[in-house]
Order: sequence, then C-alpha cells, then structure tokens
Amino acid sequence: MKQLGYVDTYHMMNCSIENPPDALLWMDALRAKYDGVGEPFTRKDWDKLLGNSQAVCDWPACAFAKELIEAYPEAKVVLTGRDVNSWHASTMRTVYWRVTDPELRYLSHFSWAASMYYPMLKKFFDTFFEGDFPNRGKEVFTRHYDDIRSMVPKEKLLDYRVTDGWEPLCKFLGEPVPKGSPFPNVNDNRDFVSRSKRRNRRQMFNVLLNVAAQAMEIAMLIEKEVAKVLV
Repeated sequence: MKQLGYVDTYHMMNCSIENPPDALLWMDALRAKYDGVGEPFTRKDWDKLLGNSQAVCDWPACAFAKELIEAYPEAKVVLTGRDVNSWHASTMRTVYWRVTDPELRYLSHFSWAASMYYPMLKKFFDTFFEGDFPNRGKEVFTRHYDDIRSMVPKEKLLDYRVTDGWEPLCKFLGEPVPKGSPFPNVNDNRDFVSRSKRRNRRQMFNVLLNVAAQAMEIAMLIEKEVAKVLV
C-alpha cells in the first residue's frame, strides 16, 4: 500500500512498537465491543486512532471490520485471502507465540511500552479468537471472511490474493501500476521470534536503567537527610 502512495497505512506495528499508547485506545474499543464497558466506538473515536491514516490493515483492526466499514462507508475494502492452514501455522509461530511469551508477560508489569501493548494483545486473542486460537482460529478466520463478503457492496470489495500482483489492486484503487517495481509478495517472518526476543532484552535493559536511576536518586536523598542530621 505504501508503494501506491498510501504512506500512512495503520498496522500492528503502529501500536506494538511505534506508538504503544495507541494500545490503550484499542483496549477501550475491545472492552466496549466484547465486555459492554463504555460506549461503542463511533467515527469520532476511530478518528483519534486512524484519522491521519490513509488505509488500515492487520490486527487489532480486523476485530472491528464491521464497525470500521460502518464508520467509513466511503472506504474501499481489500479482502486479502490466503490458505487458512498456512495462515494458522504462520500465526501460531509468530503473533500467537508473542501473546504466550512469558518474557513479554513479565515485562508488562514493569515496562512502559509492554504494560500497554501486552494486555491489549492478550485481550484481542481472548475475544476475537474466542480464547482458543489453536483450536478456534481457523473457524474464526473463515467466518470473518464470509462476514466481510456479506456486508460490503460488491463494487467496494476486492477479493484479492497477493499472487494476483499489482494490476487488479491498482485498478480497484484507481492507482497507476508502479513502474519497475516488482510486487512485494513475500512476508518473511522467519526471524519474528528472534526480533521479538531482542526487543524484550532492550525493554528489560530500559527497565533496569530506570530502576538504577531511581535507586540512585533515593540514595542521594537519603544521603542529604543523613547529612542534615549529622550537622
């Protein structure tokens, strides 16, 4: 999408890495939808999250397909299809691994970013995937695709596979086909776990630095108080 000029395309990295406070708004949206806590999001609420974006994809937005379609009726919908078995296997070893990662769960008690991101990630899997992704994920996936096809007018829906290349996507969006730019149809997640573990280590290091700084500040205050007593 970015190669077609949709430079601000909202995806999971926005709230997991680039702007963790977004996770708080997504958590509000999840709780409103699934727990009945607070008011369901309206376009005004979605604009707080997505108002500067030209497109949105990935999770956690997929949990709100119906709400977003209703909030932005002028939007076109690209339904990116793939084999449910390969998708499930890929998600099991990437995002689902992340939600079951004990390091991230531990960090969520101490790290500023993880404390916002992890609870929302877990809430997403507990609600959208009905608390059992290994056994329910494929069924939810299939139902989700059927729901999208049933609620979007045909003229606003593109049932698309990345193997179709640029032409059908560009025609649907009314964009020119990028010249000299092969279609990026590879989603390489082989190093997902190692990248996530490196991120955990950086967050742990930041937590330790903060603790050390606070300990030093407390020690200095104690030293000052002791000096006053001695004087």
